Amino acid sequence: MPKRSGLHMHWDKPQAGRAPSPARLEAWEKLEGPAFALLPYLMLVIASGLEIALSGLTADTLVTLGIAAFAGAWMLGGFTLHPAWRDRPRWMAVFFAVLVLAMAALVIRAPLYGFFTFTGYFFTFWLPFGWPRMLGVAAVGLTSATSQNGGLPQHTAGAIAVYAGLIFVNTVIAGAILWFTYVGSEQNDRRKETMDQLSEANRRLQATLEENAGLHEQLLAQAREAGVYDERQRMAREIHDTLAQSLAGIITQLQAAEQAARDAERRRHRDAALQLARDGLTEARRSVHELRPEPLEGGRIGDALTSVAQRWSALHRIEAVVMATGPSRPMPSETELVLLRIGQEALANVAKHAAARRVVLTLSYIGDQVTLDIRDDGTGFDPAVVAAGEPGPGGGFGLTAMRQRAEGLAGTLAIESEPGAGTTISVSLPLQAAGPDAAAAAPAGGKPAASAADAGAAAPSVAAAEPAAADA
Repeated sequence: MPKRSGLHMHWDKPQAGRAPSPARLEAWEKLEGPAFALLPYLMLVIASGLEIALSGLTADTLVTLGIAAFAGAWMLGGFTLHPAWRDRPRWMAVFFAVLVLAMAALVIRAPLYGFFTFTGYFFTFWLPFGWPRMLGVAAVGLTSATSQNGGLPQHTAGAIAVYAGLIFVNTVIAGAILWFTYVGSEQNDRRKETMDQLSEANRRLQATLEENAGLHEQLLAQAREAGVYDERQRMAREIHDTLAQSLAGIITQLQAAEQAARDAERRRHRDAALQLARDGLTEARRSVHELRPEPLEGGRIGDALTSVAQRWSALHRIEAVVMATGPSRPMPSETELVLLRIGQEALANVAKHAAARRVVLTLSYIGDQVTLDIRDDGTGFDPAVVAAGEPGPGGGFGLTAMRQRAEGLAGTLAIESEPGAGTTISVSLPLQAAGPDAAAAAPAGGKPAASAADAGAAAPSVAAAEPAAADA
């Protein structure tokens, strides 16, 4: 049987006036338990004092006081000093029965002890719920009726009827009051339990919110770190595609100028180096400001590849052909930029290492993919050496940069080569339409879009640098 922290009376709220504050109500509730625990002893002392005052210290009074002392000692030892015993149903039944007998003996001897006997209703709350508690209420009602009747009734019908009426009224009224008090107490306990659960839920929610805030901070920090890393990778690729290639091309042209036998040849190489420096500076500025490369400013990817190939061919005197297959499709600017940079890097690698006589760049539109193939008839290389991570003469960043660019757009990069049989680099990227009325990116039908060998002495571009496709 659960403990009862106290008895709770619930009344309708007053229509006017100021209601007690929650703090004051809580303070009164804390005093409720000690007050009800002290009340039986207080009533027992008051009743004993009145009995002494009215009857004096006679032998009969001393016997009554002895019974009262026993009742007080029984409550003290069997209830007050041993709270754990209150949860033992059998013990509480014995305790209550002995206490009611002591109360009955007191009211029979001295009706004034009715001030004490009504406190027996408080102890019925620790009896098992149901018929044991109902019998307890009836027993206390009987002792209270005896007190109100001035003792046991006379043996007359009228006296017995009055006595029976008192028993009925005490039992019914006290039972009703105790029942509603019990219901109120249960509701109050459940409300407290609900509030405790809500408080615990709020505490857990607060802890979860704090944990989520910590995770949010971690995610922000990781996002910042990822942003810094991505920016470093972008700058590394842009530096490689602009400054590094330009510087390498300038070195190549200056070395060629030193080895040239004729003044015109030396002057051509120096002019090419100067143009490479200017183009490299322009592209570096565009990279810093995240602008589109110059070849893409005036047209689509097909035109940009043709322009780059013409400049590269004029600079290195190697035939370069740009072709397109399939109907032209619009694509995002990021896709065009990746295709252009990979094409530039592949051409630079051919010039550095392949010793090729001819290069073909094929732009193909296949379903929702766009593919750029760069094939040369040069010396080729062993892809296993590159896959093993062995660096090339230029430091090995060129192939890595190409692969990073392709994978950054959910694309793929494949290399096919063998010594003496040339090299093919193929990059495939998802093709997303930018609009229904996009201009054609390159000529269709498989015809050569341009033969850079016949284009004349066009200005050199930043594509002339860095090691060949074997440069890992």
